[in-house]
Amino acid sequence: MTQVNQHRYLGKARKSVDGIEKITGCARYAGDVNLPGMLHGKLALSPYAHARITQIDTAAARAIPGVVAVLTAADLPTRGRQPSSRQTTTLADGVVRYRGEPVALVLATSLAAAEDGVAALQIDYEPLPGPVTPEEALAPDAPVIWPQGAPKGDTDLTAAHAAVSRGDDHADHKASNVHERKQFSRGDALHALAVAEVVVTGTYRTSIVHQGYLEPHAVVADVDPVRKHLTIYTSTQGQFGVRDEVARLLDLRPAQVTVVPMTVGGGFGAKYGILDPLAAAAALAVGRPVRIVLDRSEDFLTTTPSPASTITLQLGATRDGTLTALVAEIVNDNGVYPFTLGGIMSTLLGGYYRCPNVQIDVIEVLTHKPQAGAYRAPGAPQITFAIESAMDELARKLDLDPLELRMRNAATTG
Repeated sequence: MTQVNQHRYLGKARKSVDGIEKITGCARYAGDVNLPGMLHGKLALSPYAHARITQIDTAAARAIPGVVAVLTAADLPTRGRQPSSRQTTTLADGVVRYRGEPVALVLATSLAAAEDGVAALQIDYEPLPGPVTPEEALAPDAPVIWPQGAPKGDTDLTAAHAAVSRGDDHADHKASNVHERKQFSRGDALHALAVAEVVVTGTYRTSIVHQGYLEPHAVVADVDPVRKHLTIYTSTQGQFGVRDEVARLLDLRPAQVTVVPMTVGGGFGAKYGILDPLAAAAALAVGRPVRIVLDRSEDFLTTTPSPASTITLQLGATRDGTLTALVAEIVNDNGVYPFTLGGIMSTLLGGYYRCPNVQIDVIEVLTHKPQAGAYRAPGAPQITFAIESAMDELARKLDLDPLELRMRNAATTG
């Protein structure tokens, strides 16, 4: 007798709620917004990972037909503020701290004029030393990126990813390139590893990965100068967070900022407040709507990819393949601003398989790179690569079928 599917959604074909708009080309993206008097913005990005800005000569750029304004940090209402994360930055003020950091914004009546304006800018830099890899950042004599202490980072994003786990704080809280050091443990992992019948050890490295969305970051900010009200049309995964951050940075009430979320052409964790503060500040500065759309190379350079990770992992087991110990160190390259994934990564690493003794040390490192960010199940690809590679190594050493090893140790509910 055939069972009738009583489910409303499961096992049934459903129409995509926005499918018709997309396949007919009617869906409106942020880059499609065109407002009266709108200016096109183009960014001048730093070619250096760390440098002092010694001079910005805007005269040639301003002379180009169609160029309306050339903005630097000194021209924006955010001037003088110390950014705490990539989501709170507008333009570099005096010092650049990663290659691709926005230094100036050219506003013009056409995109072509804005591009010509950027090409005409004369920006002089004094290159400065600084670590660009975790190995360099952790060296005893490494220059400290934030000598006065690292900024807080994006607390909303950090809290969202760290809330799944709490570890013991092992940081020394002195100014250094390590913004967080924690340990997550249960049982006595070091002793269990020392007495394990079989041990495998491996180091697993993953690189920075861009989220690869089809639509680059795009935003249009409109301003009502009389009411000092901003309307922001943006490709975002967090419109209320954008509203609150823009309002805070520009000393506005949240009611003075309206965020209109447009169709998102892919985000995967990355579409959150990268351009919105700058576009909003620029619109306030010139009193006209401003559109900024990154091209692909700019998107690679100045947004928030997933962090590179180095995971050193040791597994201990009995000769029949029962896991007895897991000891690991995770080193994350978080770029120039703090971004913490260690909690969720430790939860995953210690949670795929049953193991009574676990010790995981996490080191979150700052380098002169763009700030790291979320990317579809943040931390999971790095951890899965490490633990599953180690399990394969263990299966080979035990001469045991890899699937059987996993079945014997797989985590269960409860």
